[in-house]
Amino acid sequence: MRLSASAIALIVGLLFNPGVQAAELPQRWVSAGGALSEWVVALGGESKLVGVDTTSQHPASLKRLPSIGYQRQLSAEGILSLRPQVLVGTEEMGPPTVLAQIRSAGVQVEIFSAQPELPTLKSNLQHLGALLGHEAKADELFTAYERALDQQKAWVAKARPLQKAPGVLLLIGNAGGKPLIAGKDTAADWMVQQAGGNNLATHSGYKPFSVESLAGLSPAVLVFADRALTGDAARVALFKANPILASTPAAKDGRVFELDPTLLVGGLGPRLPQSLVKLSAEFYPSQVDTTP
Repeated sequence: MRLSASAIALIVGLLFNPGVQAAELPQRWVSAGGALSEWVVALGGESKLVGVDTTSQHPASLKRLPSIGYQRQLSAEGILSLRPQVLVGTEEMGPPTVLAQIRSAGVQVEIFSAQPELPTLKSNLQHLGALLGHEAKADELFTAYERALDQQKAWVAKARPLQKAPGVLLLIGNAGGKPLIAGKDTAADWMVQQAGGNNLATHSGYKPFSVESLAGLSPAVLVFADRALTGDAARVALFKANPILASTPAAKDGRVFELDPTLLVGGLGPRLPQSLVKLSAEFYPSQVDTTP
């Protein structure tokens, strides 16, 4: 098949004028899911963001952007008012009827996986990199991330023979109240394991905390993430609403640690490797001097 002169000119123009290709990429972005928003920024796309959800708290500059609400309870009207070209989020994003409305309005909706695993992260970064026109940067970020996790794994492997892996419960609450216990197949469970802990919860997903759920468990470490409070206020609220926790070995030994809840939203985020180093130091205090 012979190409016309105009077709050849168009192809040559695309090959030798990157600006033409860049102009076709979405320039107005809305992001739902803390980790995903952080990766957009890490890939150089912050200037394209015109709105983010409430879990997108890092970097702090994202807080200045218009909010589209919580990722699971989005509003089509609020998102469309920002005139986005693309909405990115994980399968946690919804509800489905709202996503359908947004698509029908002509907005490109890109859904990523929030599964806490490296192959998924690699795929997500490649997808984001392609949407932003920064594929090489995406590959660089993944390589560095994988290297950091390898270092983390090596450190835990050295620490475990010297100190028993602690039994851990990770609780997610909201201004005290009845927290959820993080079970298997969650980002929280992935963090506990990567940091060298033994997650005592055997159920899948997140399960409401109760006195019965604590029966037979003796956590050496409690990790809590509160969506509304931080610091001492969060700790006080947790124990006030759940006094049974005070009888655990973790509480008696003062091994109760706080975790930023935004680390658990939207899959594996860029701050996780650094957070794992801190968590490992809390799990293996006698090995702190050799923390990577």
